[in-house]
Amino acid sequence: MTFDIVGTCIDFEKGVLDAVRRIGGDAASGLSDDDIFAPYLAGRERNYERSSQVFGDVYLHLANELGLPATQAAARDFQLSVLEWPAFPDSADALARLRKRFRLVAMTNADRTAYTAYAHCLGNPFHDAVTMDDAGLAKPDPRFFEFNRGRQSALGYKQDEILHVAQSQYHDIGVARQLGYKVCWIERRHDQQGYGGTPDPEQKTTPDFHFHSLGQLADAVEAS
Repeated sequence: MTFDIVGTCIDFEKGVLDAVRRIGGDAASGLSDDDIFAPYLAGRERNYERSSQVFGDVYLHLANELGLPATQAAARDFQLSVLEWPAFPDSADALARLRKRFRLVAMTNADRTAYTAYAHCLGNPFHDAVTMDDAGLAKPDPRFFEFNRGRQSALGYKQDEILHVAQSQYHDIGVARQLGYKVCWIERRHDQQGYGGTPDPEQKTTPDFHFHSLGQLADAVEAS
């Protein structure tokens, strides 16, 4: 099983919202989630390099759009918060259960520094990991998947043996299906409108498997 990390295992939306509201104080108190996500997405699109380095600039874009404190101290605070984004409550347990039966590989647009923090938060369940630093680019670029396929094939694993597990229709599910992978959509926002802090896909891809959490995926595996 290959896994997207940020959004699937790590609750980056909660991390972003909590940090913006804490740093923004009263100026952020009346902002809805979508009010925050729109300039966040625009800022991230403009600053899509290593996540452990550029999120201060993402914040400054967001802050200027929303009228929040746009100081270097605020940007540094937001940047450091990226390394402390929380895991979803079910993630660590589900990954530990899945590890008993599968080889687990992380495939993340985070850089190696941020991934190391997230892997530690999750209990270090992964046998291998491909980060933005390793691939030199980010999903949804299909070359990210090809980089990982080559890496895993060197260890004897074939593409038809891989199930890619992810939250993002935009970054993962659509492109993985186009490349011929079996895919499992973890629809974390099943009870919310829209795509939140993730870009909207051009179209929704029907997955091979569909759950609302990693816990449900682990339950289904154990039941089989």
